[in-house]
Amino acid sequence: MAHLLSVCALVQLDGRNENEAIAALLHDALEDKPEEINREQIIHHFGKDVLKIIEISIDTPSGYAGGQKPPWKERKRAYLKHVRQTDPSLVRVTIADKIDNARAILADHQRFGDEVWERFNAGKENQLWYYRSCVKAFDATGYKGPMLEELRSLVGQLIKQAGNATYNY
Repeated sequence: MAHLLSVCALVQLDGRNENEAIAALLHDALEDKPEEINREQIIHHFGKDVLKIIEISIDTPSGYAGGQKPPWKERKRAYLKHVRQTDPSLVRVTIADKIDNARAILADHQRFGDEVWERFNAGKENQLWYYRSCVKAFDATGYKGPMLEELRSLVGQLIKQAGNATYNY
C-alpha cells in the first residue's frame, strides 16, 4: 500500500490531475490482481482516461487475466516500445512508479549491499539496463519535467552504487 500511496503523492505534487491520481492508486492492479479487477470495472468506475494511463504503466499483455506472465525481458521490451510511442501527457504515473521503485532499491542497497539484486527475477545487470532504458523511453516521448530529472538522477545513483562501469550514465 505504501508504494501506491507514494506514487499517488508524487503524481499529485507534480500535476494535481484527478485521473492521474486514481490511475496511480490502481497502476499495479491489472498486473498484480487481474482476477480481482478488470479493464471493464476500471472503465465503469473511473473512466477510459484512467484505464489508458494504467495501461501505459504496466508491462503485461493487454489480455492478461492472471497466471503465468511472459518472460521478464520480453515484457520489459514491450513496455519500453509502448512507452516510446505514448503521448507525453500520459506518462507521469509510470515515471512516478519508477521513481518510487528506484528510491526503494537505493535505500535497500545502502542497507544490504548487492544482496538487494537477488530479490528480483532479473539480476543487477538487467535491472540497470531496464531503468536506464526507461529514462531513454520517457525522453523519447518528449516528456519534460522535474520527475523525469529526478528519475534520471536516481538511475545515475543506482548505477554508481552498483559499481557498474558498463553503464556510464
